[in-house]
Amino acid sequence: MGIYLNPDNQDFYMSYNDDIYVDKSMLIEYTNSRLNKASRFICVSRPRRFGKSTDANMLVAYYSRGCDSHELFNALKVSKLPDYEKHLNQHHVIHLNMQEFLSDANSITEMIDIINKEVMNELLKEYDVDVLRPSLKNYLNKIYNDYKESFIFIIDEWDCIFREYTEDKDAQKIYLDFLRDLLTCLYDRNIANQKIRNT
Repeated sequence: MGIYLNPDNQDFYMSYNDDIYVDKSMLIEYTNSRLNKASRFICVSRPRRFGKSTDANMLVAYYSRGCDSHELFNALKVSKLPDYEKHLNQHHVIHLNMQEFLSDANSITEMIDIINKEVMNELLKEYDVDVLRPSLKNYLNKIYNDYKESFIFIIDEWDCIFREYTEDKDAQKIYLDFLRDLLTCLYDRNIANQKIRNT
């Protein structure tokens, strides 16, 4: 269990216990239906302040091997589905909140460098792999090749860069190239990966 790799369910637990929590767990039925398919990339899109981060935290709590979320989900609508437990806490998850990385960086390139280093650091604690050119993409490929393990990506606030760098098209391109390179690599290698993007 880490910050980015297989996180716990604490963030969703706090939302669940809030007085204004609304059960949107049936989103899980749809995301489950997209696993291991060519159309596995999903964008959950709503206006700001409509609960996208709560949805992302719910998906982390449901899929992540880093926790046991039976107690949280057993009272929600999704628990009535026949295959409810099939994916419950059964997947490796990488959860990235881009706003947090952006806040720690002075540029897009520094932000991408922080993402690479932070997530690679957690991966190396779990997997004994070595690559010639260290990058998150290369480590994920190596892990898949050596261990045949894949990851569900849940990316929150992926579009914050466009709010911060409104006029900087070069920064936007660098960021999009980073995401495209990472996800295209995973797609081309047929890694069973799910990306939940929040806008």
